[in-house]
Amino acid sequence: MPAWVRAGFDEYARRLPREFALPLVEIKPEPRDRGRSVAQMLVAEADRIAAATAGYASVVLDERGAGWSTHDLALHLRQWREAGRDVAFVIGSADGLHADVKAKALAVVSLSAMTLPHGLARVILAEQVYRATSILAGHPYHRE
Repeated sequence: MPAWVRAGFDEYARRLPREFALPLVEIKPEPRDRGRSVAQMLVAEADRIAAATAGYASVVLDERGAGWSTHDLALHLRQWREAGRDVAFVIGSADGLHADVKAKALAVVSLSAMTLPHGLARVILAEQVYRATSILAGHPYHRE
């Protein structure tokens, strides 16, 4: 990832309260040089995603997912916190995510109807989690 992606993500992750820590776990995409189909690569990635998110409920980011507002995200974060549920947000590779990853997810959510590059989606997610936790802390929401 370019330096601006790491800097953007780190800035918002640093601002989060401890109870909403946002650690980053990067999973390398499957190499494209082994003569395998996209479907085969997605299966292998799905296995690594399952291992990395074991013990967590997953929220998959996908442009075809449900459109949540920042307030919606804040409400879900509150519910998950009150239920003691740890959540992992999953951003797919350039080829997307295997259907099983989406099917097992707690929710499939869209950051935008537009396709976003992985790095930008990472920064937007961190900013939205930060904004949602600010709402939960009682800070005024932009334009209210």
